[in-house]
Amino acid sequence: MKLYNTLTQQKDELVVKDNTVRMYACGPTVYNYFHIGNARAFVVFDLLRRYLEYKGYNVIFVQNFTDVDDKLIKRALEEGTDVPTLADKYIKEYFVDAEGLGIRPATHHPRATETIGEIIAMVSELIEKGHAYVRGGDVYFDTASFKEYGKLSHRDINSLEAGARIDVNEDKKSYYDFALWKARKVDTEIAWDSPWGMGRPGWHIECSAMIRKFLGSEIDIHAGGQDLIFPHHENEIAQTECADCRPLAKIWLHNGFINVDNKKMSKSLGNFFTVRDVAQKYDYQVLRYFLISAHYRSPVNYSAEILEQSKAALERLHNCEENLAFRLKGAVGDGVSPSEEAALSEIDAKTAAMEAALDDDFNTADALSFIFEAAKVINTALADASVSRAFLQSAGEKYRALLTLFGLEKRAENAGDEAEIEALVAERAEAKKAKDYKRADEIRAKLADMGILIEDTPQGPKWKRA
Repeated sequence: MKLYNTLTQQKDELVVKDNTVRMYACGPTVYNYFHIGNARAFVVFDLLRRYLEYKGYNVIFVQNFTDVDDKLIKRALEEGTDVPTLADKYIKEYFVDAEGLGIRPATHHPRATETIGEIIAMVSELIEKGHAYVRGGDVYFDTASFKEYGKLSHRDINSLEAGARIDVNEDKKSYYDFALWKARKVDTEIAWDSPWGMGRPGWHIECSAMIRKFLGSEIDIHAGGQDLIFPHHENEIAQTECADCRPLAKIWLHNGFINVDNKKMSKSLGNFFTVRDVAQKYDYQVLRYFLISAHYRSPVNYSAEILEQSKAALERLHNCEENLAFRLKGAVGDGVSPSEEAALSEIDAKTAAMEAALDDDFNTADALSFIFEAAKVINTALADASVSRAFLQSAGEKYRALLTLFGLEKRAENAGDEAEIEALVAERAEAKKAKDYKRADEIRAKLADMGILIEDTPQGPKWKRA
């Protein structure tokens, strides 16, 4: 498997030791519901983790929560609450949206506030090694002490422009020096005791300390959005490599931005959407499909039209899955015919092509196209009224494995009412058989009120939720 490494600016082979991949992805700052830009990173790297496990690797996946930050302090004041309460609220809401999107929990979800001891220890090491300095109760990293500063973003430190979250501060030796520890400004502000007085960690040092605690040194993959390359990930590299005297990560992955109706998403333009906003109109799984339907490094455009296209595409995948399950109910035959054997071989070929696409810089767009081709093979085989049970079972297992890998399998909805639905469908079939069309129409209308659509097929009535 080869992945585009932001550090080397080329596709590098993923070389794994002891069959274990150590992977870190930057998680949310929990002062609000996460937005669709965040969701792209969370979904893409969830799928990467799934694929690595599909390939047989053991994956130790860490995704953090930034639960102390200027944004949390400001939002807590606005809501008349405290930072821990606010963080707890939005961490809980994160898991609601993450579950909806099919994002599996990480191996570890550390919070910055649970890593204060490790953060203080790392800051102390950097001071001792001459890479950081104290100014009052603040501690800054000395970027001039790290000769490779700028190697991830490929910028010359002498010509760097100000990046996000870089504050102008006369106490710093250099404009690009960044805070490792911030002194408490007012007595009511959340803070912890440290050798430099009451304060809290800077944003960048939190991730370095959590990586060291849960993954050790020189991890295999560090992932995040392109907006994090500079200064966040650049600063992580500087402080970690100065503290540990070895590379932080072998491969740096960064996903592209999301535009809304061909414009950059921003609150000022009024085109800023949280996942919770989108879930009010579209199923979470439709959004998941959209987020993985393009190559992860490419920018993608979000619009109502594209979401409708994603919804229709997902329905095509689900229809194939449902047709397989429906046909299996009354199927017979323990052996497969030569034509069915050929179809199964073709599904295997599509699966191999899907894997090749993912192995080549995780091309989910091409990989999805091969799943649609596998569905086409299956639908063609289903046109045979005498298709065997053995084929249906084998094809079903292969196809569901592909959908499950991508987190796109058909999800059970209101499973508790299926017995009632099946009973009504059977009653309607009996009414039609007895030519009691009035009763049959009444049952169809009742099912429609329940959100159930009926389709009469040569193999019998088939139902699905509207």
